[in-house]
Amino acid sequence: MEFQPVPLLDLKAQYALIKDEIARALEPLYESQMFVLGPEVQALEDEIAAYSQCRHAIGVTSGTDALLIALMALGVAPGDEVITTAYTFFATAGVIHRLGARPVFVDIEPETFNISPDRVEAAITPKTKAIIPVHLYGQCAEMAPILGVAEKHGLPVIEDAAQAIGAEYQGRRAGSMGTVGCFSFFPTKNLGGFGDGGMVTVNDDALAEKLRVLRVHGMEPKYYHPMVGGNFRLDAIQAAVLRVKLRHLDDWSDARKRNAERYDRLFDNAGLTDGRVVTPPVKQSRHVFNQYVIRVQRRDELKRFLSENGVGCEVYYPVPLHLQECFADLGYKPGDLPVSEEAAQTTLALPIYPELTGEMQARVVDCVARFYNGLDT
Repeated sequence: MEFQPVPLLDLKAQYALIKDEIARALEPLYESQMFVLGPEVQALEDEIAAYSQCRHAIGVTSGTDALLIALMALGVAPGDEVITTAYTFFATAGVIHRLGARPVFVDIEPETFNISPDRVEAAITPKTKAIIPVHLYGQCAEMAPILGVAEKHGLPVIEDAAQAIGAEYQGRRAGSMGTVGCFSFFPTKNLGGFGDGGMVTVNDDALAEKLRVLRVHGMEPKYYHPMVGGNFRLDAIQAAVLRVKLRHLDDWSDARKRNAERYDRLFDNAGLTDGRVVTPPVKQSRHVFNQYVIRVQRRDELKRFLSENGVGCEVYYPVPLHLQECFADLGYKPGDLPVSEEAAQTTLALPIYPELTGEMQARVVDCVARFYNGLDT
């Protein structure tokens, strides 16, 4: 049986629908030659702040630098500890280490893959400086109990919302609930640029001003440096592209949600969910599905079978952070965070992008069904 390829992501399909809008947005920028910060970046910041229900948004070079500058602004320094999840992209912990602080990893909820609020408070010590929950795969962490613990102990909360722009928890947008919100505009994100880019959201006026100073080498006024910052400036080309895409973001998020619901029905109709061969993602509040991640038996064999049959898929993340080689000196060992470790061994992301058709999804599910039914053609 011939199987038509289905890519994990098809950015060319998205670009084809908006290329004229992007061309119109970029032409004035080429004429002005204002490529770093400037009016286009300011306009994007205003729009992202409004979209994310925040008073301020500060454009930066990447999602990683958004996390880094947030930690810098909050005074995280060598010897401090920052609590975060073990099951996420490396940047969340890497920025903590870069500042000389210690990442303290806690386990996740098995249903949502997000940090377990019950485990956060137990990890707090006198050295704890901040908490970083991650809104993984497009779904917000359980923020109410996390914020309650943070308030009780006087700790700031940095929301890693790199995968979750537009997601909501109890009616509040990702990035608006904690002390700081951090977003990524990497091309594969729901709101992706033509390269790297990021955004920091805050509601505190003084903290917003500190972040703006830090992103230009700690300079205020020009050539005077009250603090040491970095070169974290967002370029205007990315801002112009992102402003075009932001106008389509809710429609794209709705399409992702419809695709997720279709996958759920198709897997159920194929008889793959009753025996827990395939476990679709749990959806709480407004999930924007940066990824559609299933739990499966024989994950690596299935991934290989799908790839051989032209179906794009990916493992996020095969090694939880507490077991990464570079963090060996932290003293974690296999079995310390069993839920994260189990997720790393059993999860698989399937195509979920807005332009995915029902026919393409049916082919994906058919291929999964053929694998579990023991067919190899």
